[in-house]
Amino acid sequence: MELSPWLILFSVLVQAPVILADTDTQDTAGLTGIAASWNSKPSNWVGNDPCGDKWVGIMCTQDRVTSIRLSSFGLSGSLSGDIQSLSELQYLDLSYNKDLGGSLPSTIGSLLNLQSLILVGCRFTGEIPTEIGQLSNLIFLSLNSNRFSGHIPPSLGGLTKLYWFDLADNKLTGGLPVYDGTNLGLDNLTSTKHFHFGVNQLSGRIPTQIFNSNMTLIHLLIDNNNFSGRIPPTLGLLNGLEVLRFDNNYLSGPVPTNINNLTKLAELHLENNQLTGPLPDLTGMNSLSFVDMSNNTFNASDAPSWLTALLSLTSLYLENLRIGGQVPEELFSLPAIQTLRLRGNRFNGTLTIGSGFSTQLQKIDLQDNLITAITVGGSQYTKKLILSGNPICNQGNTEQYCKTTGQSNPGAPPYTTAKKCAELPPTCLSSQLLSPSCTCAVPYKGTLFFRAPSFSDLTNSSYYIQLEEGMKAKFLVYKIPVDSISVDSPSIDANNNLQMNLGVFPGNKILFGEQDISAIGFIFSNQTYKPPPIFGPYYFIGQSYPFASEEIVASKSKKNKLPLIAGAAAGGAVLVAVLLVVIVLISRRKRKTNKTEERSQSFASLNMKSTSSSVPQLRGARVFTFAELKKITNNFSEANDIGNGGFGKVYRGTLPTGQLVAVKRSQHGSLQGNLEFRTEIELLSRVHHKNVVSLVGFCLDQGEQMLVYEYIPNGTLKESLTGKSGVRLDWKRRLRVILGAAKGIAYLHELADPPIVHRDIKSSNVLLDERLNAKVADFGLSKLLGEDGRGQVTTQVKGTMVSFTHRHQFIYILSEVGLS
Repeated sequence: MELSPWLILFSVLVQAPVILADTDTQDTAGLTGIAASWNSKPSNWVGNDPCGDKWVGIMCTQDRVTSIRLSSFGLSGSLSGDIQSLSELQYLDLSYNKDLGGSLPSTIGSLLNLQSLILVGCRFTGEIPTEIGQLSNLIFLSLNSNRFSGHIPPSLGGLTKLYWFDLADNKLTGGLPVYDGTNLGLDNLTSTKHFHFGVNQLSGRIPTQIFNSNMTLIHLLIDNNNFSGRIPPTLGLLNGLEVLRFDNNYLSGPVPTNINNLTKLAELHLENNQLTGPLPDLTGMNSLSFVDMSNNTFNASDAPSWLTALLSLTSLYLENLRIGGQVPEELFSLPAIQTLRLRGNRFNGTLTIGSGFSTQLQKIDLQDNLITAITVGGSQYTKKLILSGNPICNQGNTEQYCKTTGQSNPGAPPYTTAKKCAELPPTCLSSQLLSPSCTCAVPYKGTLFFRAPSFSDLTNSSYYIQLEEGMKAKFLVYKIPVDSISVDSPSIDANNNLQMNLGVFPGNKILFGEQDISAIGFIFSNQTYKPPPIFGPYYFIGQSYPFASEEIVASKSKKNKLPLIAGAAAGGAVLVAVLLVVIVLISRRKRKTNKTEERSQSFASLNMKSTSSSVPQLRGARVFTFAELKKITNNFSEANDIGNGGFGKVYRGTLPTGQLVAVKRSQHGSLQGNLEFRTEIELLSRVHHKNVVSLVGFCLDQGEQMLVYEYIPNGTLKESLTGKSGVRLDWKRRLRVILGAAKGIAYLHELADPPIVHRDIKSSNVLLDERLNAKVADFGLSKLLGEDGRGQVTTQVKGTMVSFTHRHQFIYILSEVGLS
């Protein structure tokens, strides 16, 4: 009697070290409790070993869970208090799950090793737990774009290691807490570089003591709130500040005279307040690129001299400020200037643009001033010029600049990433989009928000190209399979942010996997990706990614790793169980022996002609037309070519349902191909096992012979062992792969109806799916098992020459992975 692969595998395992579940039981219980509070969860969150089974979005150090990264997974529900069980957790990122909300559990304050707490773009409500102030190792805190309410907890002043502090776009009220002799405050955060508190309902005065010379702030954003009172003079102590947004509040009084101490400041926004006193003196602030002080009540004055001394200035917005005198001609020749918005002032006399104006200058808006004449130089300014509401336009002047929209050339349309198609672009399925490299795929989409860009010309394509190239390079550094980046529709939103749509397209495949999206989302939410400096601080709101259906439905098969308990008693019990299985399999195989010849006869009668009347009607296999397969493979393009063999080439395709498939196309006139085609269609249509590749359908149309089977993304076992696929298999995973392959071979030999001998089993014919499960493939050399149910030995050269009993086949794979 032949030895079963199960007995051989058992003999291997009993010689291996004792293998226990890799994950701490407390962490497993915590993750199970968290998942129970969600209406959906990642596809492989089953069993009791998150670390050993490499649960999607989970990272471990030894047996402890240290990171959860699940942005854009479409999670809904709440965050369970079971989070406290993960005592070694360092990173928690649940961003971009817009239906994940409720109150944030106070037990999160027990995660004393937590370094990053990132919940961007969710729907969390209620007060921010004061217990977060206990997280003394916290470096990154992003709770922006939720619905948090109540006050900023003073306890957050205890986060002395904090680098990034973002509470923007919530419903927070009250003031900015500072140390009062008893309670901590934000003035204690001397290591923090980023205060992002904009778009809330914060109010009261900005405390004088909140700023001090020990602070290292580079971004201070408290825009779009209800702050009142004076700007504290201690602001001038923040000499490292690069971005300042105080706009859209109710601030009053004069701007501190020491504001020009901020010599590194690049973006200054004071617009839409109630500021008074003299127009701030910005002399010496030579890093300024964007200045907006519009809609305040500063004292009336002539144009200050510093206007023409800021050589880095790209955008100057001084609207409704009662500035008078002539517009300085030198202002138009600042080398970087793009936009001048000076409407609603008292500029008078003759407007002289001259011929030395900057080539970057796109818009001059002087509407509603007192200009009486205009003088142009030898090179006439042809970009946007608005003079409506000036005396020059009140005498029936019909010049274009006297119209409300002003003089302007047609201009460039809003930017959209160009498509680089060498020929006519392919027609994509409804679930796909055409990438910039002209392939059809399902991109990861979202919106980028830049809170303080240093430019105002939204038509300059070089900015966006630089953004795309830098972003793609960052993804490739982290080995994320990205083909290309697309951006489109840049515009300024209601909160004065620059926003644009983003698409990240997968490389060499149609869909991103779950681990890919986990990594991409974290690169954005954790600010690992940094845009070019001209874009300033940003945040990203991602959309839920439409994973393939097989990825979002949890596996029905239980994947619990069985702990192997050393000892004679346990070993004996397992051996008895294996022997019982062998007895059952032998008895079933004998009952099937009588059916084998009948089945073989029916297979032999298949007519492989291409007429519709003779197309075989095989169980579970769909008949495709040539046109259907041509469409789903983009006309059998090279971009979709994923391999070849004696049968022909193999192409990746996507069915209208979104299912990924592999299409094997026969070489014309190949007898070997015809025989392999007949064999494979006969056998694959009748086998159904999780460790055997599944046939989806076939094509006999227009003289073609094509097989369509499930797409297996991680290539062959051989490619993994040689390092060609990038998939690393440790020894435990190799054992699991061998177990899966053994199950597939045992199924073919003993449970298939009729039984099948593969005859070419080797590491290149064992495929690995997305979760590294083994799939036995390539049945072109297979044949039905003999009537006596025994193994066979061939005298013909068929693939890799071995004795074709399943015992030898199994040992052959063991030798290839180094376990024999």
